[in-house]
Amino acid sequence: MASSRAISAAGFVLLTGNSMVAIHRSRGDAAAVAFVVALNASLLVLFYCLRWFEAAAPDSAAKGRARIGIWLATTMLTAMFSWRVAALMPGLMAAAVWLMAACTVVGGFYALFILPPH
Repeated sequence: MASSRAISAAGFVLLTGNSMVAIHRSRGDAAAVAFVVALNASLLVLFYCLRWFEAAAPDSAAKGRARIGIWLATTMLTAMFSWRVAALMPGLMAAAVWLMAACTVVGGFYALFILPPH
């Protein structure tokens, strides 16, 4: 357990460092800075909700609320990445990016809320 916490901490240190470099490189571009900040916030919410989900008792209300947080955070991350990637693509490819994003969001909803737990 301690080694997984150390790995998580190292990952967050690397993410923070990479984010600081990205923010530094995008000086003057408020949209790029906002994207990096929102991305980091969404990742923090996702990992918090995942930890909350793992710690909750089976079939508890807390587990259900954590599931909602996980789905919302992953939906936000998917939408943010799709927005950035689709902006670089020509029309049909951008539509394909958004279609794949929608399939991912719907699939995540199905897996988290409709599919019976194992």
